[in-house]
Amino acid sequence: MKKHSSLFKKSLLPLLLSLPLITLNVQANIVLANDQISTQTIAAAQRYDSSKDIFHPIYGKNGMVATEQHLATEVGLSILKQGGNAIDAAVAVGFALAVVLPNAGNIGGGGFMVLHDAKTGEDFAIDFREVAPLKADKDMYLDEKGNVVDGKSLFTHFAVGVPGTVAGMEYALKKWGTMPLEKVIEPAIKLAENGFIISDTLGKTLAVEKDNLGKWESTKAIFFKDEAPLTSGDRLIQKDLAHSLRLIAKQGAKAFYEGEIAEKIVKEMEKHGGLISLEDMKSYQVAERKPVTGEYRGYKIVTMPPPSSGGAHLVQILNILERYPLNEYGVNSAKAIQHYAEAMKLAYADRSEYLGDPDFVKIPLQGLISKKYANELAQKIQDDKIIPSSEIKPGKPQPYESDQTTHYSIMDKFGNAVAVTYTLNLNFGTGIVAQGTGILLNNEMDDFSSKPGVPNAFGLIGGTANAIEAKKRPLSSMTPTIVMKDNKPWLVTGSPGGARIITTVLQSILNTIDYDMNVAEAINIPRVHHQWLPDELRIEEGISPDTIHLLEKQGYKVVTKATMGRVQIIQARDDGFYGASDPRNPDGATLGY
Repeated sequence: MKKHSSLFKKSLLPLLLSLPLITLNVQANIVLANDQISTQTIAAAQRYDSSKDIFHPIYGKNGMVATEQHLATEVGLSILKQGGNAIDAAVAVGFALAVVLPNAGNIGGGGFMVLHDAKTGEDFAIDFREVAPLKADKDMYLDEKGNVVDGKSLFTHFAVGVPGTVAGMEYALKKWGTMPLEKVIEPAIKLAENGFIISDTLGKTLAVEKDNLGKWESTKAIFFKDEAPLTSGDRLIQKDLAHSLRLIAKQGAKAFYEGEIAEKIVKEMEKHGGLISLEDMKSYQVAERKPVTGEYRGYKIVTMPPPSSGGAHLVQILNILERYPLNEYGVNSAKAIQHYAEAMKLAYADRSEYLGDPDFVKIPLQGLISKKYANELAQKIQDDKIIPSSEIKPGKPQPYESDQTTHYSIMDKFGNAVAVTYTLNLNFGTGIVAQGTGILLNNEMDDFSSKPGVPNAFGLIGGTANAIEAKKRPLSSMTPTIVMKDNKPWLVTGSPGGARIITTVLQSILNTIDYDMNVAEAINIPRVHHQWLPDELRIEEGISPDTIHLLEKQGYKVVTKATMGRVQIIQARDDGFYGASDPRNPDGATLGY
């Protein structure tokens, strides 16, 4: 660590020690997994000067897995130890999380994967986002007066997009993996069949979501006992899900999109007036896209293109911030936060206007991520004043060219790196389990603009570019990202968090590059977020009261709210891998070997 570590220690240590959520849960990552983590933590500590570092990452020489659920992490590590590569492990983790993290892990949702293939030296972006059913239309959530019907795009069968996760996992495994599908799904089947003990975190989530989950008998049959949700310490057994996973293991994605599972999902739709048909299921296709790339202080940023807005705006914000000496400003100083916020506001304003499914709308992607456009936007930022959101309109980039999510990061000894963010959208998606499948169904249709100018569940404003249309993919903020150094994967990062994903990933990168923090330090720092509308600077607890006062004096409406994001991060160094799971989720774990 360099001089920035001592700056971090002096300026933020007292604040962090006052935060039980951020400090105490770091130890939860060690307690939850096994003695192996403790050994690795000691190994990591030996490679760092403990007088400088506050938080220590996990160390592994040959490979590393970071996920939001320790059992899924153990599954991924087991695959690596058996000789599998990062893609094999990523697929195994994807199916395992569908079992052990049912509120976000999924096979009834969709997402994105960014990967680096060591054999070819190429980077790839895999889009397995949900698509709107054939019967969907732009006014499907409006009443006769043209107003949005509350809850229709969230907690009904109308909210479900055609799932993409199973197709995406199979696609990645066939093209870049080395193991058969049956082998990598086997751990997930065992976890579903034999069950696992519900953690405090999952128990609390089930309690919070009991009203939505309790509406459906098929859901209650799995997650309830005696008319109440299962609680911490109960064993969650999912026999129907185990059966569905066995079918996929034997028959591949075809079982999900054309076979028994597809038929049961469609039957569920027909019973409740939903829109998804067998034709919708059978016609689903994964899209392989060219990653969005940028450069920040000599590092190459490789991230997800549209229909993710995350990658484009991550690069856009980095382009703006690159001109400022953030390390001189200081970690979470008022001056640094002001520049973060102003750049964020400009990017989120553009998001509302330009981003959507590239197969349906023309997106000025190269303009948005260009250094020239960043120069134009940066001219609006002044040190002594802020721009009210009411005065910010989407810019004119040129040229055009043809909360409850989960993220995991994996790197292997062969040089492969994988970042995956996938989701049901809100906790447990719609809350609906398709009868006889054990599969929770997403509510991703809410990520479309139900009506231009009306915010979605995350408060994001959308326009006609993200209007509902049959076969279209809804816009997302998911931002799985690989940072390259000397053309090799150096950092893999990503997070859940809805609208806050982009800014959470941004700060994990800034903290490692600009402030030279190790990865554990980088994700323990209190975060800030501004998304243009509403015009408020959202912060986590732990920002200095003096800093808050300075920001308010500048004109910001500063609001302290719940923690943002849950980063899973891995860094490659000469002597191996260093990783960390965000302490904001005590169930997460990072393991290496």
